[in-house]
Amino acid sequence: MRFTITVLFFLLICSFVKGQKIGTKWYSETASNGVIIQNSFNKGGPYTGPVRKYFNVSNLIFFTRVINETGNPLELTINFSADSIAIPNSPDTFVKLFLPPDTMTLDKRNLFSYGVTALESFDQSTRFQRKLNPNEDCLFNVVAIFYQTKAGAWNQERGGNRGELVLRGQDLFYRMPPQIDFLHCGQIIFNK
Repeated sequence: MRFTITVLFFLLICSFVKGQKIGTKWYSETASNGVIIQNSFNKGGPYTGPVRKYFNVSNLIFFTRVINETGNPLELTINFSADSIAIPNSPDTFVKLFLPPDTMTLDKRNLFSYGVTALESFDQSTRFQRKLNPNEDCLFNVVAIFYQTKAGAWNQERGGNRGELVLRGQDLFYRMPPQIDFLHCGQIIFNK
């Protein structure tokens, strides 16, 4: 009798677990005007690109998913300039944001650095443009390269542990609190 109860309990648990989905835990998710924006936690790794004149270089890699739940197509455009952003209260420490050429897919979410391999393009402006039809989504990576311009102790207060794309009206902003607060980086144009 005890064996029968154990087997039935095991089968019940197995059927429950079988129906569960293993998904991505999102750092933030927002919905605005029928658009859902999901932002991942970061992954980082040793920086493997050219060092040039920089000291203490590190990187963080994020990915964002934009879902069009409207009844109309929309156009998504994201731009990051090649300009460096000074980190407040952290002398000689800067960050550059860029969109690597690697294609992001959900099956890469468990890979080291989300599968991003091209970190050399951070000295150029980058652009991502996509048309999303109703019920379509797209994914892309954002890389943050932190560096110092003078040799010295690596400032641990550079921040940037979280990054998120935020939609306000039709304008897109990128945040990495507390260092980057609402950097304008693009727009979504709703087609009718």
